Amino acid sequence: MCAAPLRRRRLVQALGLAALPGAGMTGAAPARRARVTIRLSHVVARQTPKGLALEHFRERVQALSQGEIEVLIYPNSLLYGDEDEMQALQLGAVDMLAPSLSKFGPIGFPEFELFDLPFMFDAAEQVHRTMQGAVGQELLGLLARQRLLGLGYLDNGFKHMSANRPLLGPEDFVGLRVRIQSSRVIAHQMRALGAKPVVLSFGETRRALAAGVVDGTENPVSNFWTQRMHEAQTDLSLTSHGYLGYAIVVHQQFWQYLEPADRALVEQALAESLAWGNAIAQRENDEALAALRASGATRIHTLDAVQRQRLRHATRGVHETLAARIGADWLRRMRGAAASAA
Repeated sequence: MCAAPLRRRRLVQALGLAALPGAGMTGAAPARRARVTIRLSHVVARQTPKGLALEHFRERVQALSQGEIEVLIYPNSLLYGDEDEMQALQLGAVDMLAPSLSKFGPIGFPEFELFDLPFMFDAAEQVHRTMQGAVGQELLGLLARQRLLGLGYLDNGFKHMSANRPLLGPEDFVGLRVRIQSSRVIAHQMRALGAKPVVLSFGETRRALAAGVVDGTENPVSNFWTQRMHEAQTDLSLTSHGYLGYAIVVHQQFWQYLEPADRALVEQALAESLAWGNAIAQRENDEALAALRASGATRIHTLDAVQRQRLRHATRGVHETLAARIGADWLRRMRGAAASAA
């Protein structure tokens, strides 16, 4: 049975349980202390910044709780994929997710699409300061509208463009079918460059590239390498045009089910792991780029300042379109937060 129907079956089963208190969790708290299990699903490989940070979180929870709290991690779309993981969380079929920030726009939080804007950030420090500041924390607070709780942000790094030709200027994108996440901002960005955006789940991307369903995609180098996209793409252009990050999120019902001491323990383990993960993200991308160069499988192109400015100029209208949709004040505040950290 293929993965998608299996995940749909799991969601149908979860629907049957959703009406029960603590559905998908460990049940009502018994009189004596029971082992707590946290099921955490994500879509990337273990040997990526996100995968490694979540493994670190599992280990810290295990140590701090002396084995009384267990984190079960399902990586690489093993349990749920891009298309159904948010629904699975809302149904209680999983307890914790680390979705990309792009995932929140389609479920009613378009403000998170600020992170998708092309050329919004020039350095990771700008991203981190923005997330930790008032704008980033206010965005997490918005999730309460759907009884979700954002526990923090996790870095992956800057995205680059791949295809079977170099992508150094707007004219190089014309006519390309480019795989993207479900994001109106990213779709608008691709159309502004003359490409056709094609929304596909992350787990389907490599197969779609190999089959010619799409011609190119955008990813941090760690994702490009661990998903073996270099076997289906002849060229990687280091555009650093956008940022890819994640939010750690739980359902409020699950969070309230945990004992206060357990919540504090999970928060401590997560804070340590997010700091650790953000510190190693650049290293993992650098190591993936070195491995890619050593493989000789893909030609790697570094853009100069003029080429990057041409791409920035071609996509400038994407910012104004989002501002018209969510309010100009959000864009002003995001730009201000990024500039203050420069």
